[in-house]
Amino acid sequence: MKYILILGATSDIGKAIAKVYAQHGYHLILTARDTNHLLSLKKELEDQYMIAIQLESFDVLQTITHQSFFDNLKTKPYGVVYCIGYLGNQELAQKESTEANLILQTNYTASIPILSILAQYLESLKQGFIIGISSVAGDRGRGSNYFYGSAKAGFTAFLSGLRARLAKNNVHVLTVKPGFVYTKMTAHLSLPQLLTIAPTALAHSIFKAQQKKKNVIYVKWFWRYIMWIIKLIPEFIFKKLNL
Repeated sequence: MKYILILGATSDIGKAIAKVYAQHGYHLILTARDTNHLLSLKKELEDQYMIAIQLESFDVLQTITHQSFFDNLKTKPYGVVYCIGYLGNQELAQKESTEANLILQTNYTASIPILSILAQYLESLKQGFIIGISSVAGDRGRGSNYFYGSAKAGFTAFLSGLRARLAKNNVHVLTVKPGFVYTKMTAHLSLPQLLTIAPTALAHSIFKAQQKKKNVIYVKWFWRYIMWIIKLIPEFIFKKLNL
């Protein structure tokens, strides 16, 4: 069975995706800055599904290490899931460049080196897939979270171009655009229940979409239409809204 590399496996979404692929018999390469945080998940999945799991240390912000990280992988992956993200603090980012840069780098710019390395490898194989977890926040910049939204917009555009390039060599790229998700990252927010999804449900949607080789999915599905309406609002009205 093939190996799936999950970048950001300690996140709630990363853990849920790991469990879904394990359920379907895939071996896993799980990454974290501190792999000790993955030991219990590794044991749980290995015992329950009789799969092999490798733990690898990876810090996406240390872009200088991306090539050596890939070169040192004991087993190279057939599929890649990029789950790394950071919502950040919009108000703080407006005042301090350190927070602004952390949001932009974590959600977009730091993803490019590692995904480019992996894309080149899969392209040489002429098979495999890359899944990127973006966000509906990237569909239009809003006053309340435009640092995060602009980073996700860039990430979405990057995945779109990567998809067009890799399709010629039979490598599938899936862009995932969740709305609200119940995670540690959003625990401090009051989320509308109807518009919010659990990580497990999101993971199952991602797996199904990857198996069907879809290009872009909104999760929950109605976010596609919500964002379509939001993008249609004229700018002179949009800038007056408290969004």
